Amino acid sequence: MTKFGIGQPVTRSEDTRLLRGAGRYTDDVRVPGQKVGYVLRSPHAHAAILSMDTADAASMPGIHAIITATDLKQAGIKDIPCVVPLRVRAGTTLHMKHRPVLADGFVRHVGEPVAFIVADSLYEAMDAADAVMVDYDMLDAVADTGAALSHPAQVHGDVPANLAYDWEKGNRAATDDAFAKAARVVRLDLINNRLSANPLEGRACLADHDAGADVTRLTVGSQGVHDMRDMLAGVFGEDPARFHVLTHEVGGGFGMKLFCYPEYVLACFAARKVGAPVAWTSSRAEAFLSDDHGRDNVSVAELALDTDGRILGLRADIIANMGAYLSNYATYIQTDGQTKMLSGVYQIPAIYARVRGVYTHTQPVDAYRGAGRPEAAYLVERLIDKAAREIGQDPASFRRLNMIPPSAMPYRTPMGHIYDSGDFAGTLDAALERADRAGFPARRAKARAEGRLLGLGIATYIEACSGGAPESAELLVKPDGSVLLLIGTQSNGQGHETAYKQLIAEVLGIAPEAIAMVQGDSQQVKTGGGTGGSRSIPTGGVAVREGAADVITQARPVAAKLLEADEGAIRFEVTGEGGGFAVAGSNRFVPFAEVAAAATPDGDGNVFRGTGKYSPPSNTFPNGTHVVEISVEIDTGVPRIERYTVVDDFGTVLNPLLLEGQVHGGIAQGMGQALLELIRFDTDSGQLLTGSFMDYAMPRADHLPMIDFSLRPVPCTTNPLGLKGAGEAGAIGACPAIINALVDALADHGVTHVDMPATAPVLWRLIHSATAANAA
Repeated sequence: MTKFGIGQPVTRSEDTRLLRGAGRYTDDVRVPGQKVGYVLRSPHAHAAILSMDTADAASMPGIHAIITATDLKQAGIKDIPCVVPLRVRAGTTLHMKHRPVLADGFVRHVGEPVAFIVADSLYEAMDAADAVMVDYDMLDAVADTGAALSHPAQVHGDVPANLAYDWEKGNRAATDDAFAKAARVVRLDLINNRLSANPLEGRACLADHDAGADVTRLTVGSQGVHDMRDMLAGVFGEDPARFHVLTHEVGGGFGMKLFCYPEYVLACFAARKVGAPVAWTSSRAEAFLSDDHGRDNVSVAELALDTDGRILGLRADIIANMGAYLSNYATYIQTDGQTKMLSGVYQIPAIYARVRGVYTHTQPVDAYRGAGRPEAAYLVERLIDKAAREIGQDPASFRRLNMIPPSAMPYRTPMGHIYDSGDFAGTLDAALERADRAGFPARRAKARAEGRLLGLGIATYIEACSGGAPESAELLVKPDGSVLLLIGTQSNGQGHETAYKQLIAEVLGIAPEAIAMVQGDSQQVKTGGGTGGSRSIPTGGVAVREGAADVITQARPVAAKLLEADEGAIRFEVTGEGGGFAVAGSNRFVPFAEVAAAATPDGDGNVFRGTGKYSPPSNTFPNGTHVVEISVEIDTGVPRIERYTVVDDFGTVLNPLLLEGQVHGGIAQGMGQALLELIRFDTDSGQLLTGSFMDYAMPRADHLPMIDFSLRPVPCTTNPLGLKGAGEAGAIGACPAIINALVDALADHGVTHVDMPATAPVLWRLIHSATAANAA
């Protein structure tokens, strides 16, 4: 183990430049002649566009272009596609409605882009937007997820009952048989609330067309430049080589910055049209209206039990809100993304899930931190907790009774995953011990004496991540022994630069200061799968390690000449002094930097060019247990998290500091969903009611106590480094643990379920309606 290698708590090398204000985010980029793009958005959730007059607006000072759907159609610009097809239930039809760049004939959600204005300044563009005359014929709207299938308003005239798809997974016959044999069936109705990602840095882009090279360059905050380039090329119907996508620093993504949005297409189109660079930056108000949202489904979950409390089967009927159009990956999130994890950490012999995706007059919904796995964990863990309470078993004991034991690994779930490793009961026990569950009754009694109800909630979780597409890495070694890493993942603030440097330091034994990284450049970096699904380190990290090993292979002949030894007689060593080649059975040693200095540079000045590629054979399956104590003030309903304990299994740990930061951030986002956050629309008009931070509550530092975080790792057997993904785990376990704690706190008041977000008014009403009912 080296000072800066695997397992070391190395501080982030990125932080120095970021804290000094030297970071470069998309809106920091300025180029000569830059113009401003502004989106005219629909004020209505559903309306026909009868006419649009742009003549007066186009003649106003500083206006260079006003782009409409007609302009895009004439240029052959296509809709932005959903790229994940589905095989729907037999006898049903898949209605794929892709997202138009600009509304054509109808608007289908508030904030839908109607025109794009290019001006010298933002204020001139806004003035021109006010002068664009659009004649709308308002139509009825449906915004409520649960009402979409039966609502008379149709989002698309050729989609009956607003049903985008009707999809199923699992063995229906076996599941029905399990329920028929069950001694008891537990049912729970759930709402998984709609969220806005709200990263610190909002969306922005800058497009510039090089007419000589016939290449359009887009600088954009993204989670991967190569997919963005390819989507743009598809929308324009052109070769991807005609697009160059750049991403610099990114101030948070959480899934929301994966997607190709209309503004990016419009900026590229406008830059070509006006012959000048065009920049667009979202305001926070625009973000609420235009960023893809997350979650938003309504579920009925059922659990079949035998007389001993063992689980026989699980059934889920899910209605998932897709919004007005299908975003890039939306069809995957609530189908396979969610349902494949419905086994949780339990031995459930039979599972069946039905998912109906519905269109509504709201903006599209797509991946948000966890992308289906938080929805699955919430459904399973709330159902497990309710079942334990209904049959009178301790929630922890009920979980242990049904958990998959380590001896069953590898374990194939009914939904198709193969868990390779994990000690779920051991992790549960470790979390309960650290949380001092034994001392909880005394703490509860003390809280009650102070006018507070105290509850303890448990949630176990498991997720599938770090699988999918391969990742490549290229290491360019300079004559001074320094290394430039080129890789196609994209940091959104996670600390990839630090992590990759640690992996290279581990293999080559060079200091982090001698390593630099290039990401976010679709020309300089040849390929890349971007960042999503906690794949960067478990997948990209293996590619980096293989690239470093390839450097050693290339350097070996040079080292052999310096050492005057056969190649087979030398080996690469990493010592406290650094890395280098040694001759077996002697004290002869040559440092890596000297080998690099002796090598012959190529035309680009590189002496070695190591390449690595890793294609995951399977997902990794991080798992853990969250234990939460939460109090509720009887007089006000205000909840407060008193204690938070989490024990996780992430396999091999690359950097414990980075890892703990990821878990803390995920827990904060999960807590936000559980207690605070909700995108709400008016059910009659479809108007957004939570369009600013005055109405949409965000987590603050004082909402969480100090988090007791610890690890109980079981190395992953399907990853060469033993790593399991970790970036989304905190957000997956937090919601069910917090709601389980609230139900425990309110159980004596007859409360068996609380929907998210469990705000103070909601909790106050539950407490006092129960009190009033008991008094009557």
